[in-house]
Amino acid sequence: MAYFLTADGGTESLRARIYDLDGACLSSVAVPYETKFSAGARAEQDPADWWANFVSASRGAIAEAGVPADAIEAIAYATTCCSVVALDENGDALRPALIWMDVRANEEADLVLATDDPALALNGNGEGPVSAEWMIPKALWIKRNEPEIFDRAHRICEYQDYLTYKLTGEWAASLNNVGLRWHHSTDRGGAPESLVRALGLEALLDKWPSRVVPPGAVIGTLTAAAAEALGLPRSVKIVQGGADALIGMIGLGVAQPGQLALITGSSHLQFGITNAPVHAPGVWGAYPDIVYPDRYVVEGGQTSTGSIINWLGRLTGGLDFDDLNARAAALEPGCDGLIVQDHFQGNRTPYTDPLSRGAIVGLTLAHEKHHIFRAIMEGIGFGTRAILDAFARAGYESSQMTVGGGATASDLWLQIHADTAGVPVRVPSSPDAPSTGAAVLAAHGAGHFSTIDEGIGAMVRPGRTIEPIAANVEKYRPIYERYLALYPAMKGVLNG
Repeated sequence: MAYFLTADGGTESLRARIYDLDGACLSSVAVPYETKFSAGARAEQDPADWWANFVSASRGAIAEAGVPADAIEAIAYATTCCSVVALDENGDALRPALIWMDVRANEEADLVLATDDPALALNGNGEGPVSAEWMIPKALWIKRNEPEIFDRAHRICEYQDYLTYKLTGEWAASLNNVGLRWHHSTDRGGAPESLVRALGLEALLDKWPSRVVPPGAVIGTLTAAAAEALGLPRSVKIVQGGADALIGMIGLGVAQPGQLALITGSSHLQFGITNAPVHAPGVWGAYPDIVYPDRYVVEGGQTSTGSIINWLGRLTGGLDFDDLNARAAALEPGCDGLIVQDHFQGNRTPYTDPLSRGAIVGLTLAHEKHHIFRAIMEGIGFGTRAILDAFARAGYESSQMTVGGGATASDLWLQIHADTAGVPVRVPSSPDAPSTGAAVLAAHGAGHFSTIDEGIGAMVRPGRTIEPIAANVEKYRPIYERYLALYPAMKGVLNG
């Protein structure tokens, strides 16, 4: 038997899993790490925690699965994207990482957009905005605000690349990450040289890993130190992964044009497959070759989703999910007049406004926790619907969504997504999409499948489908229109 070690480096923890060649998950071990938040929508993590947790979780998963170490053929991993690290020659961090939800670089994002460089076609067909989450704004922020760190940095790269260096000693970026968030494009010849030069950031070109490896390709094998840390033979292959949500597309079996993936967790991401590039306001991409060769990906995203529910739990002393789901399910759509704007950490798309903020509108003394709980779910559903509408205006439509991640644990939330979007929602038998996708990549890289598509056919199993309830679809139409009216109204209030 062949086995594969995967890791999902998320916002709150790193989870390691062992898979077999049939796509069955044999073990799962998560180790949490700390995120430090501060004013200005800043969010940082210590990269040393990523590596320590990778080792701890991997050893735990191997032991739990009970498989011999020499039967593990390959490792692949998916991590948060836009988690930017500045590293010295030894691969040690010079400062905490600016993780994906850190949007302090909003001024720098405006400077990037002002270059009017052709690479900005990925940002709403050049109309922008540029997100403060992305690599170049964050690197520019470091240069402008911490020039000594920028100058000392041997590498400025991402969570994914940091783990790769720790495992292999190789500096290798993922085509998935760089095509998604670094304005790199295989259609335009690679790195966005004219863009970074226009910003006075030409030194960044030498700080990025020069080797760019596509998902599913072998980067190398374990170093002696990494093999000893993990208790694995040095012959284990390290196979390139990428951003957790994009690798999740593979785990959901979303690979053909017209299919759409909804990846849920602390945030929501929407990804569609096309045969041709799509560039339009309110849509990011299309990105060439970043998951599958000769196919494009269009993108939308919500910065705060599951994290808003976690916030409600922190604020109220915890959540009894079984009780809340049951009580919230008994409510009519609209939660007795409540509407939530889901921009608690800014808006990613369709507005790409890092300064937008969340709102709970329509509160009365009659509302209870379960009203707010459901209203949050509905607001997130409306945010997804707004993104699907932006896709449709750009010429991309899908007749269903395939969902993975945290939302799959709630039948109510899945039904709300189906009802607010007005389309069926599919859930594969394994909802842990990034890990399943990483397992497919590991098996492909180990030589068991000639293509990623072949691996999907063998390792990703279908599950269930949630159909929209026609009566609820109609009830949500006017509520959705009121949700849409919140953004301009709140922007006027916040900007005074």
